[in-house]
Order: sequence, then C-alpha cells, then structure tokens
Amino acid sequence: MRNVLNLFHPTRRRGKGGSPNQGWYRSDSCRPLSVGQIRERRFRTVRHGLDPAEVHAFLYRVAGDLALARRDASRYAEENTRIKAALKSWQSRFAPGAQR
Repeated sequence: MRNVLNLFHPTRRRGKGGSPNQGWYRSDSCRPLSVGQIRERRFRTVRHGLDPAEVHAFLYRVAGDLALARRDASRYAEENTRIKAALKSWQSRFAPGAQR
C-alpha cells in the first residue's frame, strides 16, 4: 500500500527532469494530436489493466471523430472566407458612397 501512495507523492510526480505533468496536459505550446497518433497509440499492459482490444477500438473511434471534426472545421473556414469575400463585394457595390 505504501508503494501505491508513493506514486502520488508530490516529489514523485516531477520525475527525472521531465515535465511535471508527464505529457498528459496539453498546453498551447504542444502540437495537436494527429489522427495517426491516436490510432497508433499503444499502452503497456498491466496485471489488472484494461482490455487492449477495447482501448484500441475506442482510440480508433476517437481518431475517426477527430478526422471528421477537422474536415468540417476546414470546410467551415473555407465557407467563412467565401461569405466574407461576397459580403465585402456586396458592400463595395451598394455602400452609400459607392459609384454606380
């Protein structure tokens, strides 16, 4: 039991020169995860750990959702750019000071 409690001791969390969060916290300086990184992620097995097949299936599902979200975000960004250009064109034609 003492060994388990030592895992959560504040001095133990920092590790040997690594980040204090051991890479679990995503800050603004970190690049976002790619779909491939999620799909290819492997975890070490432990005695009473999670089912590796279930973890892999979940990660694959998350990667698919991430791919869809990124595709939709890029599509919305393109549509937003198109709408802004159309609005700017319309405003320049029909603004009160525009020549007709």
